[in-house]
Parts: sequence; C-alpha cells; structure tokens
Amino acid sequence: MKNILKECVFIVAYFVTVVVTTAQANTVSLTHGTDKSAGNLNAYIITTPSATYFLEKQGGGLSSMLDRNGVDWLGFHPKKGSGHKGEYRGFPNAVHKQDGNYFHALMASTETSTSIIEIEKSDHVRIVFISGNKNWRGQWDFYPDRSDFTMTKVSSGYKYWVLYEGIPGGKMAQSGFWYASEDRIAHNIFEPRLGDLPSPEWTAFGDSNSERMLYLFHHQDDDLADDYVSRPDMTVMGFGRHNKEKYFTTPQTFSIGFIESTSYSDVESKIQQIIHSSQ
Repeated sequence: MKNILKECVFIVAYFVTVVVTTAQANTVSLTHGTDKSAGNLNAYIITTPSATYFLEKQGGGLSSMLDRNGVDWLGFHPKKGSGHKGEYRGFPNAVHKQDGNYFHALMASTETSTSIIEIEKSDHVRIVFISGNKNWRGQWDFYPDRSDFTMTKVSSGYKYWVLYEGIPGGKMAQSGFWYASEDRIAHNIFEPRLGDLPSPEWTAFGDSNSERMLYLFHHQDDDLADDYVSRPDMTVMGFGRHNKEKYFTTPQTFSIGFIESTSYSDVESKIQQIIHSSQ
C-alpha cells in the first residue's frame, strides 16, 4: 500500500510540475513602469518567456527589447542630437512626416498618441494606440514567442513604412550578420540589401557572439521595396522603404521576436509556424 501511495504522489507531483512548467512557458505579463535606459520614459512592460518589451506609452513604439540575458537589441535613448546612437532607434518607427510622426518611442519630433489595453490574458496582451490627430491606429499583440504590430488604420492619402532600427546583440560590430528570405547566406551586418523580399517576407539579425537572433516578418506579400542599409551605430531595416520613400497605404501586420538559434533553417521554420498559427 505504501508503495502504491508513493507512486500516486509521484504521478500527481509530475503532472503538477508539467502543468506549472507549461503555464510558465506560455505566460505573458503586463506591468507599468519606466524604461531606465530610455531616459526613464513611462512604458508598458510586457514580459514573456522569450523577451521583455518596453512599449513607450506616449509615442506608441518600442524603446527597448531585451533578450533572455537582458541584452537590449534596440538601444533607444531620447537625447536630442544623438541620432543613430539613440534617438532614431526603435520599432516600428512607422509614421514619419506623413500626417504626423507616430509609433516611435518619444523623442523630440515624436507626436503623442493615446492608448488602451484591449486584451490582458496569460498568453496574449493587446494594446492599441490612436494617434493624436485620430488618423492613425496601431495595434500591438504580445504572445509568448513574439510581438505583432498591425497598422489597422492609415491616414487617407498618406503612406508609412515599418523599420527595425537597432543594435543586434547589443551593438553594431563586424561580428554582426543578417539573413533574408531570398537566399541562405549569412551577410555581414554592414552589407546592404535592396529591393522586394520574396515571399514569405522576412529577415533576421544576429551576432556571432550571441546564441540567438532577432527576426522580423511581414505577413502580407507584396512587390514593394524592403531595403536594408546600415549606419555606423544601428541597423535600418525598412519594410516598404526605399531611400526615404514610404510605400504602405493599407493595413499591414509585422512580427518581431527572438529565436534561440543562429540557423537559417530554424528561422524559416519559425516563420512557417507563425504563418500557420495566424491562419
């Protein structure tokens, strides 16, 4: 009888452990605080198993995105005049001199938006931003493995782009590299890439000193330019961008997240997983 009881206790403990571990693996939590690295700006802080996101509350853009080791792959700071070293960085940096300047962490030229928390569950947080002029609407969806930004309302007659302006692995260095959906080659971080990405449109950034990469995925295929160019201090990956021209005029969705691998094939698999889960 004692042995049977021991076995029952073991089985119960095992299943409790599995349930708790699974719950923790799928947990998305929302808190309110400040992003100290971004000049103590007020932020929604979304913590997931794969990343910690700091979503700046007035501008509506990410100011920091930390990996599991606490390394920030954005590196935004609002100091005026810091340019590529701080104030230009972030994601999605979408509306720039097109009926306002919105969806960028708050700096000198950012115009403010209002926000509302629409969903707050253990596996999904949704925060919606409405531009100060009411003409733009951006939706953030945070999941255990990624964040999706959707421009759900576009100002009539205007255009936008979606940018990753950041620092792979915490800094721009010769050890950095990028992949894209058009070939399986690891390109040096300072090598440009111009033109439309083939479907599915994705790119990923890494550093040889890191065991992970940051990926970006555009959910809708198109024939518009998706240029990547570097600056000495940051990436400039632009979906719907060529030089300083913007091309998006309709609602579009973009995913950003970390993958715990530096394999091209693993990124491909992750993108396919997102495609299937979004259908």
